[in-house]
Amino acid sequence: MFATFMIDQLDALLLARIQFAFVISFHIVFPAFSIGLASWLTVLEFRWLRTGDPIYAEVYKHWVKIFAVVFGLGVVSGVVMSYQFGTNWAVFSDKAGNVLGPLLAYEVLTAFFLEASFLGIMLFGWGRVSKRMHFAATAIVAIGTLISGFWILSANSFMQTPQGFMVGADGLLYPTNWLEIIFNPSFPYRYAHMMTAAFLTTAFVIGGIGAYYLQSKKHVEHRRHGRIMLGMAMIMAIFVAPAQVLIGDEHGLNTLEHQPAKVAAMEGIWEDERGAALRLFAIPDQKNQTNKYEVKIPYVTGLILTHSLDGEVKGLKNWAPEDQPPVIIVFWAFRIMVGIGMLMVLVGLFSLYKYFKKQQFNPESVWFHRAWMMMTPLGFLALLSGWFVTETGRQPWTVYGVIRTAESMSPLAAQQVATTLIGFIILYIFVFGAGTFYILRLIAQGPKPYEDPAEDHFYDHSVTEAQGRALSGDKNAGENTKKNGDDDDMSKPANDVDDGGLR
Repeated sequence: MFATFMIDQLDALLLARIQFAFVISFHIVFPAFSIGLASWLTVLEFRWLRTGDPIYAEVYKHWVKIFAVVFGLGVVSGVVMSYQFGTNWAVFSDKAGNVLGPLLAYEVLTAFFLEASFLGIMLFGWGRVSKRMHFAATAIVAIGTLISGFWILSANSFMQTPQGFMVGADGLLYPTNWLEIIFNPSFPYRYAHMMTAAFLTTAFVIGGIGAYYLQSKKHVEHRRHGRIMLGMAMIMAIFVAPAQVLIGDEHGLNTLEHQPAKVAAMEGIWEDERGAALRLFAIPDQKNQTNKYEVKIPYVTGLILTHSLDGEVKGLKNWAPEDQPPVIIVFWAFRIMVGIGMLMVLVGLFSLYKYFKKQQFNPESVWFHRAWMMMTPLGFLALLSGWFVTETGRQPWTVYGVIRTAESMSPLAAQQVATTLIGFIILYIFVFGAGTFYILRLIAQGPKPYEDPAEDHFYDHSVTEAQGRALSGDKNAGENTKKNGDDDDMSKPANDVDDGGLR
């Protein structure tokens, strides 16, 4: 029934856009979270090596399991997303492949291979390699995630502010200057904004869980772990959240310069407006090119965007309706993102107050800890809202001003796209639901007590004496074991038998 509705009411292009939006919405959450977690794990292991306090090792080993799940889900969803370029967006891939293909290949060669090479040491090398080698592996994986973000955001930023290319007679894009392509006008702002968003999202997840450990009666033994988590997250909220506001402001000014239609949609401005007002609430009516039920504050938007009370902001009516982005999505997604960002700043100020009062870890600071717990999922919502602003605000272009979205799609029927979309929805709910459930179970269990690395193994490969003798080539393993005097405990691990290094 749902499939019939989609086929009857939606065309293939809209279904393909919904499918890509669905897949990328799942995907972006996991790489962003893994970027923040990898850097935080590096800091944790550095503190453990520096202080020798096992509490840092316990928190590290707890969160590295979560990182492994998050990283794996990010890889799986990324592979699926890349296939869509060949299935649903083959025309776009053909036209822009000469530019975007190498950028994505560089991401694999310089980042993914680096992460994959050292991820095994990071996840399974504890107690098997030296402490410094393990720390180096963690740091290299963290650097790899930042490099990965560099190339992905460079490719995406080129689609937003393209330069350094030419359009050939065959309609394909050809690179003319790789430095201009990579460091296109919006890339520095977009990269800084996205990486900071990843760190803040991760910090509020970690801080919220730390606050939960401090308040939960089931996790009394984890309260010191909660202090470590919340304390480190507070530093990010106090210093990085306000910095993100400044980065976002610079990013907005850059967008105003290169994508003014997107900014007009973000602000819900239809007519050219001097001293443009900030619209706190409105329902954009794109059909009639107006807003309904406006609640606005005069001059604020003009002051933010032009740094002048009488600065002019262009309205959407400067562009033909077919060249305007879907205003209502961009308008409200932008307000959700900014609203959550302001909440992060407020929680940071609340944290600063509690720090000076020396009450940040006091179990009696119930409302403070509840504020952090409330913020735990909101970073992901802000991340997705910002991505919707970026991608929906670029419409109706895949490469802004160069290739239209309607010209980018493969020749597919609505039924084909609807079938794969339904399949993705079912599969993603199952796979990512299971992954999320497992992460929540790990959080509910809490960190485990620290064990000496010499005795700490991810896999317990102990073997019985009889098994050990068999592995070493003893054809009469059972009889020789009995002769050795262990009749009462045949399952006792052998201490004097070569077991091939399995134990």
